[in-house]
Amino acid sequence: MQGVARNFFTLAIIYAICGMMLGLSMAMSQDHTEMPTHAHIMVAGWLMSAVFAFFYHLFPAARASRLAVVHFWLTALSGIGLVVGLYFLLAGHEAIEPFVAVSSIGFFLGMLLFAWIALPVIYGSRPARENVPLWDR
Repeated sequence: MQGVARNFFTLAIIYAICGMMLGLSMAMSQDHTEMPTHAHIMVAGWLMSAVFAFFYHLFPAARASRLAVVHFWLTALSGIGLVVGLYFLLAGHEAIEPFVAVSSIGFFLGMLLFAWIALPVIYGSRPARENVPLWDR
């Protein structure tokens, strides 16, 4: 793996370790207040980062785009902000809710950027047809 593919997979591994540590901590303490945070870490963090990593690994043309680097940083920073903010929000610190909201919007924008990068690459791998909109190919 190279470039953003490697970066996303490294991030995925970090998310998996953090999510499992939080899960073990909840199990040992019998306090499952942070279950939503654990779920976000494992799905939005581990799973999505791993999917992004394998996509960029399988499609080097997408990985070469400067937008791929923007996608990585937008997703990484907003995702970390989301799960850290969610952790504190669920611990009772309600003042952090606007930060969680902004991070969530950033994470969503990262997904939209991924769609912008991925869909043309996927559809571009098929034989091009003249005068056919991208969505009808």
